[in-house]
Amino acid sequence: MNDNVTTLLNFLPQVWEGVQTTIILTVAGSIGAVIIALILGLTMTSPSAWLRVPARIVVEFFRGTSLLVQLFWLFYVLPLLGVDFDPMACGVAALALNYGAYSAEVVRSSIKTVAPGQWEAAIALSLSPTRRMIRVIFPQAWALMIPSLATLLIQLLKGTAVVSFITLSDLTDKVGQLRQSTGDTMFAFSIGLLIYFVLAWLLQEFMNFLERRATAALGRRRPNSRSDRREARRTARADAARAKAGDR
Repeated sequence: MNDNVTTLLNFLPQVWEGVQTTIILTVAGSIGAVIIALILGLTMTSPSAWLRVPARIVVEFFRGTSLLVQLFWLFYVLPLLGVDFDPMACGVAALALNYGAYSAEVVRSSIKTVAPGQWEAAIALSLSPTRRMIRVIFPQAWALMIPSLATLLIQLLKGTAVVSFITLSDLTDKVGQLRQSTGDTMFAFSIGLLIYFVLAWLLQEFMNFLERRATAALGRRRPNSRSDRREARRTARADAARAKAGDR
């Protein structure tokens, strides 16, 4: 065990290089995925079939094909067509397109979930469709979509492991090298699991922060504390009791 720890300490610079590659892929891929999701998700809510149908086709195509095949297509096929990307750009593009397509459905469904009364109020205020979406609908939809987006972005973080197939040395690749150096599979992959868990936890905390900001901007509050949860349960029980009394 001491030999494994010594090897890990000596190998830390290489592990850090892999972590940096994974973080870059996660951050850049997440930004690209959110941008693509917003464009496609908003387009899928358009009343015009000329916009809605092509957006739906794009979403279903990237949702229905393998991330690994998309990565290989960008890395190996595009150069045959005269378009040459470096491995990092291919990795970011594949992650953004694949998870952006999944996230687009989250955007679309969240916008559709906004209460009809909000749409009617925005129309009654004579807001243009653009201002209606920006000022009234999207802020409420954004608070609804953040939890689902957080899950997808954590999936994107874990999906970065596929870039090792296109010569990028990410965290998973460095963990494999650590396993070869120590000869201890359990030790090396346990270190990999721990690092991925910490990265996923940090990403989840960041998304929780965004959700708190979004709900606060709408004048709402998440039941984060124990007292908040108890109060919510008491309110629910009181409502149920009143409903039961009304039935009698």
